[in-house]
Amino acid sequence: MPQVARGLEGVVAGTTALALIDGRGGRLVYCGYDINDLARHSTFEEVCYLLWHGRLPTRGALAALADELRGMRDLPPSLFKLLRDLPENAHPLEALRTVISPTLAFDAGDPEDESRETNLRRAKRLTALTSTIVAAFHRIRQGKDPVAPRSDLSHAANFLYMLHAKVPDALEQKALDTYCILLAEHGYNASTFTARVIASTLSDMYSAICGAIGALRGPLHGGAAQWTMHMLLEIGSVDAVDAHIQTLFDQHKKVPGFGHRVYKVEDPRARVLRDLSHRVAEKSGGMKWYEMSERVDAQVARLRGTKEIYPNVDFYSASLLYNLGIPADLMTPMFAVSRMAGWTAHVIEQQSDNRLIRPESEYTGPTGLTYIPIAER
Repeated sequence: MPQVARGLEGVVAGTTALALIDGRGGRLVYCGYDINDLARHSTFEEVCYLLWHGRLPTRGALAALADELRGMRDLPPSLFKLLRDLPENAHPLEALRTVISPTLAFDAGDPEDESRETNLRRAKRLTALTSTIVAAFHRIRQGKDPVAPRSDLSHAANFLYMLHAKVPDALEQKALDTYCILLAEHGYNASTFTARVIASTLSDMYSAICGAIGALRGPLHGGAAQWTMHMLLEIGSVDAVDAHIQTLFDQHKKVPGFGHRVYKVEDPRARVLRDLSHRVAEKSGGMKWYEMSERVDAQVARLRGTKEIYPNVDFYSASLLYNLGIPADLMTPMFAVSRMAGWTAHVIEQQSDNRLIRPESEYTGPTGLTYIPIAER
């Protein structure tokens, strides 16, 4: 008999050429390229091309893609109105999901066309629009006018410009660009698998992405950076870190930003983000948040014993994003700003050799019950 694997742990649900995750070796590879090399040498736009095409672009191909993405950043006026009509207390991720949902109706061409060419165009549009939606909603809820995107800035630089109404400096641009590279793709995680399940029904890409955003909303998946930052804000100072973490361990509670379903060693993305967070903190004057993060890291290492608990990608993301002027509740939408590249690549890959994803389940309810007419119950 088939064995039940709760949470599908250890189950290989499909194949992919997009990401190799080595949980024991602490290694992440996109389409054959180590994440450390991509973080050091590449750009987010180049990684988008890699995920969508399976190869690195030529100089001309990269320039063409960058031009396409810049030309797709403007949100249709009626979708802007929808964004403005949302309650100010709506979570930014809910705003993103709500505005993405009707976007297919504004898409050029046949809505039933699911060809690779059409889905590539939709992938670019979704990637470009996501940053506009997230930045615009944040400004709207602050009582400010949205800032129109610029066509002379990169994906990361343009997001920070739309958020703060000023062009970020070189370090800020590089930091967010690297963050986007590191978060762009990560195999069959919960949100990506959700997108693939929806895509396997031959539904449209926008529906698949709405499902992915819904899965990302859960704190066990994309919300860890937000809760990490909430923890740092609650602790308040480096001196208070040890006692707070000791209390969490004593109460057998999870430390936000630590542990991973796949990695049994430190998440390779966390190593890159630790350095970036330090550099941005020094420049921004936010060393307090970095130093607190380091102290939490050290205290968890002291207390964990033989347990395989290490910082994941979200832990140092929190202090990095906060020092870039991104508030805690915008950190999960930032995940979406980056992961849109991977989500859309998985939708394209799923539909290129599709089989409906339909697992079985083991029934654990009663059997043999006799129906009693309602008048006799």
